[in-house]
Amino acid sequence: MNQNTPTQNLRSGAMSADLAKAGQRAVSAPLGHALVEAAQQDERIVGLSADLAKYTDLHIFRDAMPERFYQIGMAEQALLGAATGLAMEGYVPFASTYSVFATRRAYDFLLLDIAEANLNVNLVCALPGLTTGYGPSHAATDDLAILRAAPNLTIVDPCDAIDIQQAVPQLAASDGPTYMRLLRGKVPAVLDEYDYTFELGRAKLLRDGADVLFVSSGLMTERVLDAAKELEQDGIGVAVLHSPTIKPFDEDALLAQLGKGRLVLTAENHSVVGGLFDTVARTVVSHGLGEKITPIGLPDEFLEAGALPTLNDRYGMSVEKIVERVRGLL
Repeated sequence: MNQNTPTQNLRSGAMSADLAKAGQRAVSAPLGHALVEAAQQDERIVGLSADLAKYTDLHIFRDAMPERFYQIGMAEQALLGAATGLAMEGYVPFASTYSVFATRRAYDFLLLDIAEANLNVNLVCALPGLTTGYGPSHAATDDLAILRAAPNLTIVDPCDAIDIQQAVPQLAASDGPTYMRLLRGKVPAVLDEYDYTFELGRAKLLRDGADVLFVSSGLMTERVLDAAKELEQDGIGVAVLHSPTIKPFDEDALLAQLGKGRLVLTAENHSVVGGLFDTVARTVVSHGLGEKITPIGLPDEFLEAGALPTLNDRYGMSVEKIVERVRGLL
């Protein structure tokens, strides 16, 4: 390499705690700070962790309110059991772990102890979809598919720090159990640029466009917004409907955007089986519409382990690959 050529700070680790790009406006540990603020207003709120407080940003709450924090240890079933007991006594627990552990190891406790009793237990779980390069043991590519069938359970897939901060008090105030996919570390703050406010159960049209409609959730909303700006340079108008609440899904917001002759795609940080794509397709079919929906998401296979930038390109999840896909379809 020429000595005068500036070097890049390349990151090749399999797991990165921070989602924000260099120079991007971000919020550090938005969940932890939002939970402290909510707990200052509501003395019923308590926090629980299965030995992962530092890695789910709940250490912020733990350090600020140690008397209202419970370290359960590496026992996810016990974590949900303890949260159940606290909710039955009138507390509002926020329990954190990794998504794969809450869904695969403790699902029976979530379903029969929490969801069936319709208790106000809030699960906030890290490493959803492709936010880790550690492969199938850590990447929760199937959590939405597993949990969408649980009655009474509200499911939230936030895009950024704005979504997380505004969602926390609404989750605490809502009746029944909730599951929120957690973005941790330094989380981008992008949605306030679009006159956006999180409303539980509501989707929001962030931008309009005549040629393409993206229905997106989670961190993929930021990526399709970036893709929309690139496509706009080619004269391609792109609309983005952000749906942070997967269940109950805002069918009215979707139906209002269909039937306009646009290319319609879903974009989700989840397997194309059982997540947002299936939710959107089910809505279209149940209303007798003939709209074609093209999914952008993770494949129906076990993911490889590796560096996140490489994997995002390989599975078509990067901004560049999204732009390439749209251009090809048009």
